[in-house]
Amino acid sequence: MELNYEYYIVKSDILPDILKKTVKAKELLNRGIVNTVNDAAEEAGMSRSAYYKYKDYIFPFYEVSKNKIITISLVLEDKPGILSSILDHIAKAGGNILTINQNIPLSGIANVTISIRTEGMDESVERLVKNMGKIDGVKKIGILAQG
Repeated sequence: MELNYEYYIVKSDILPDILKKTVKAKELLNRGIVNTVNDAAEEAGMSRSAYYKYKDYIFPFYEVSKNKIITISLVLEDKPGILSSILDHIAKAGGNILTINQNIPLSGIANVTISIRTEGMDESVERLVKNMGKIDGVKKIGILAQG
């Protein structure tokens, strides 16, 4: 019997609290803040049995994007240095840029897509995208694909 899994990217605001607590418990364990599942579950405010029930089914975005290729879509103002700042952020995070596609700017706006290999990155994809979104001249940013 072949198992087919479907994955979704969902904003954390709509997740039930128990799933958020599971992610928190996993993070406490991964970072070495606690040493046992019992301690992690207690610190996260959940039962150990609930942790075991959900731990294999929820992952933070950065965890599933490690060692992957992601494609980011950007809408940028047509001003000197904006794309350079984006590329600098990626380089400082340790991302390996595979492709860059930029359309000719129309009405002062350029659409750009960048594919990045995330293996070896020092920061999470989530944080990288958030930081790039703060760059002056970035009008919109989002993750198009992950593979």
